Amino acid sequence: MTQTIKYVIKYKLDGQRRWDFALMPDASHGQALEALRKIHGEDAEKISDIQVSKAL
Repeated sequence: MTQTIKYVIKYKLDGQRRWDFALMPDASHGQALEALRKIHGEDAEKISDIQVSKAL
């Protein structure tokens, strides 16, 4: 079974700074982008400046 850890994803969506939490197996850019696609759907194409860190 894959262990998931809670991460905070900081990013810009259409120029606005935002952040969300996601449960992911690792802190990779690809995992973060996939989690943001689930949250924002088609608007995920406007996402930039992704930073991932462990949530406290």
